[in-house]
Amino acid sequence: MDFSGRRNSSRLAIDVILISLGYFKFVPQTFCRSKYRTVANNKSALKRAQIAERNRLRNKAYKSAVKTLMKNYFAALQTYAANPNTEGMQEVQTRMSAAYSKIDRAVKRGVLHRNNGAHKKSRLAQALKKLQAQAEAS
Repeated sequence: MDFSGRRNSSRLAIDVILISLGYFKFVPQTFCRSKYRTVANNKSALKRAQIAERNRLRNKAYKSAVKTLMKNYFAALQTYAANPNTEGMQEVQTRMSAAYSKIDRAVKRGVLHRNNGAHKKSRLAQALKKLQAQAEAS
């Protein structure tokens, strides 16, 4: 460590490699956020920091789930484009409804802004519409 209390970049890179290989039973303080690593000086500020951390983790989970469902939808869409059939279209529709549902829930809970949710849903619908237009043209 240097005098500022921060790790230098080469030591940080080594720690990242060791963590990925599973050499640490715990994650060093550099990589974790916890309720004890805050500048809060009183009870209410500490509680607000804990609540903010809890909300950050919840929001992260919602956003990750939305991204995963969108990725699954686009994968199903590509599969359907390669081999158009009714089962493929049914799969696309179920993936689309699952993604729509999760996006709507994230908007309702305040994780996503309503315009951001509308933009994501529009991307999903636009991809399907483009594929259907190509199928009709062929």
